[in-house]
Amino acid sequence: MLPLSFAPFGLYYLAPLSLAGLFWCWESTAREAGWRGFWYGVAAFAGGTWWLYISVRLVGGTPLPVAFLLLGGLVGIMAVHIAAAGYAVARLAPAGSLSARLLLPPACWVLAEWLRGWILTGFPWLSVGYGQIDGPLAAWAPIGGVYAVSLVTALVSAALLTLARAGRRDRVIAGGALLVLAALTALLHAQRWTSPAGNPLRVSLVQGAIPQLLKWLPGERRATMDRYRSMTAALSGQDIVIWPEAAIPLPDDLVADYLDDLRVLANRNQMQLLVGILTHDPSRDEYRNSLLALGEPAGVYHKRHLVPFGEYFPVPDVVRSWMRLMNLPYSDISAGASKQPPLMAGSTAIAPTICYEDAYGAEQLGFLPDAELLVNVSNDAWFGDTIAPHQHLQMARMRALETGRYLMRSTNTGITAIIDGEGRVLKSAPQFEPFVLSGSVQPLQGATPYVRTGNWPVLCSALLALLAVVMASRAGRA
Repeated sequence: MLPLSFAPFGLYYLAPLSLAGLFWCWESTAREAGWRGFWYGVAAFAGGTWWLYISVRLVGGTPLPVAFLLLGGLVGIMAVHIAAAGYAVARLAPAGSLSARLLLPPACWVLAEWLRGWILTGFPWLSVGYGQIDGPLAAWAPIGGVYAVSLVTALVSAALLTLARAGRRDRVIAGGALLVLAALTALLHAQRWTSPAGNPLRVSLVQGAIPQLLKWLPGERRATMDRYRSMTAALSGQDIVIWPEAAIPLPDDLVADYLDDLRVLANRNQMQLLVGILTHDPSRDEYRNSLLALGEPAGVYHKRHLVPFGEYFPVPDVVRSWMRLMNLPYSDISAGASKQPPLMAGSTAIAPTICYEDAYGAEQLGFLPDAELLVNVSNDAWFGDTIAPHQHLQMARMRALETGRYLMRSTNTGITAIIDGEGRVLKSAPQFEPFVLSGSVQPLQGATPYVRTGNWPVLCSALLALLAVVMASRAGRA
């Protein structure tokens, strides 16, 4: 059930029911709870991230055994986190305790979500909170980010399970907890954390729709570059124009004249032109995945959170040699500095992220609250016509809602979109078609609680709940 709560299905109300069923399965021995959590994770991630096969096999050309190994390994690792949560719940829960049923499973669930979004560079896909972006519980995102939404969703699940299975006293308490959550959620929906900063800006997002299998072919480079330049030259009166991730299929030092022409175009039209490209540092012979600001003021952002086996390969040299023999990419992209200044469009500061970085809420907090707009550039052509681009857009919407900022998302094949500060898609481009998406965005100032505190309040709350249950359990045994 869990993958159906995410885009493109949008059945957000299934997530609390799915977690309630899982928490019921955890009312067992620690060993059984662990295994039940593991198989729940296998089913959820196999059903929700099967598109990885498209990326590594059909688009990336990875040999079939390696593709299955990568996909199976990822699913298994993600499932282990849920298994560990189930084991902890069953191991620590005092028998018949309301706290064990109402607090412990949500606390362990959200801690497991956070850990799998961090360990081994993290994979936060299918965090439950993302699926609630169109539901009432999304109101908690500005308070504590996606993990706050996950925690509240899990609390609802635990309360529903208590209503279904506990005694009268516990049912009354669980019902009261649901009423309190409903009242707080209603109050949060009425709260506004940010306010306009200056006049709206006119923006255009250029979607080139270059098929991934053609993108890096030498014979297609000139046509790709001509397409993006001609689509941009036809624009007028725009304040910001944004190209996707690696829109230019050559490093910057090989297209210097082309970039100079774009700078002239940007300055002549008095617009800020943001261009995705690989940049080369010849002094270190390092390549970076970058976003260049070619208008005034000029600037550059280098991607910081890289994708393992996509942008770098955490394997020994002997394995790299084998990958080269198997005709797989093996050159690493270097990460940008952890602290970088925002990009600017006139006097408006912009917080940039590239591709996968928008799956991590904490990635952009260093730019805030100074930044008044968010930008994400991506190339979801790797995912083909699957559910992945829809899931990725859902994550971008959560970033806008968490920070109370408009987000402009420019992609190669879709889903290109303009998102407002409440996480709503105002406009989107059709997938797999060359398209210029134009609209208006409002720079916003101010800070949501999440911008000021990040994930710490949610993590501390979960740890305190876990500690309280453990201490109650020990006191009961004394």
